[in-house]
Amino acid sequence: MNMRTLKTALAGLLTLGLSGAAKADPVSDFYTGKTVNVIIGYSVGGGYDLYARLLSRFFADHMPGSPTVVPQNMTGAGSLKAALYLASIAPKDGATFGTFGRSVVLEPLFSGAKFDPQKFSWLGSVTSDSSLCVSWADSPIKTWDDLMTKQARMGGQANGSDPDVYASILKTLFGSNLRLVTGYPGNNEMALALERGELDGFCGLSWSSLLGRHRDWIDGHKINILVKASAGGDDQIQAPQMLDKLTDPKKRAALSLILATQAMARPFTAPPGLPADRLAALRKAFLDTVNSAEFRAEADKLGLDVAPVTAQEVEKRLADIYSQPPEVVALAKQAVGQ
Repeated sequence: MNMRTLKTALAGLLTLGLSGAAKADPVSDFYTGKTVNVIIGYSVGGGYDLYARLLSRFFADHMPGSPTVVPQNMTGAGSLKAALYLASIAPKDGATFGTFGRSVVLEPLFSGAKFDPQKFSWLGSVTSDSSLCVSWADSPIKTWDDLMTKQARMGGQANGSDPDVYASILKTLFGSNLRLVTGYPGNNEMALALERGELDGFCGLSWSSLLGRHRDWIDGHKINILVKASAGGDDQIQAPQMLDKLTDPKKRAALSLILATQAMARPFTAPPGLPADRLAALRKAFLDTVNSAEFRAEADKLGLDVAPVTAQEVEKRLADIYSQPPEVVALAKQAVGQ
């Protein structure tokens, strides 16, 4: 081999090596210089918004390519608008993901909403949670028995949102005489209405939101916690368990189906059909972020609970929900007012 041939061969190998290096991390190449949009199905200031904005602050630090991460509020229909956007309109390239109400995943089962929660590209949930029904201290609604026997003005947002779902459950399964005042954009606006005396209370308030956004309500004895709705593991909350108030096995099965969503209390998902390598990167970045010391420290300052739920656990929970017998689904559908 002469010198010219040798040089040509070496140049070819160098070019091949550089080309291989350039292709070594296509995920990093994609996200470098990109903006990742985080869609938030509720208004600014509520619990879902708080978790999403905190996640957005640290997410880029754990993503290949270190993209810019921008939270965007997309309110409407109790966050169903955001779910539908992620299901069918949002780009399926891995540059968009978001969060919406945990109960929204029941909407296709109950109302025929045009999306399939099992096809979403789930990242996981920041925590599991308990939903509460609360009333203002000055309200005549101070206990579970009051909620059952007196007409309470309870706030709501829209069909499928947690406050409306639990208000309907109380009326349908328990016979409560509450009056639902719906149409609020989010829990933040309902909290203001509660403080102004426009409402007696509202349901669907997460324990994590109460600790993070309204700790003064607890410390100042400004509210009554009327009942908690969860799958258990919440002994710190001094209130009766909603499921324990039912003895009819069919009603208990229907309520258990609804409460299954509490295990994915702060869910995050990307649209269906993401490239597998980008979804893997998003899932890893999600868990790395919520487990990082920086995220945990900030969450602690804000009073936010962090107990990560993996994407696989969310998928299993959804599979269980969507495999329930038709009679259980029918009663649960009736219970949530669908």
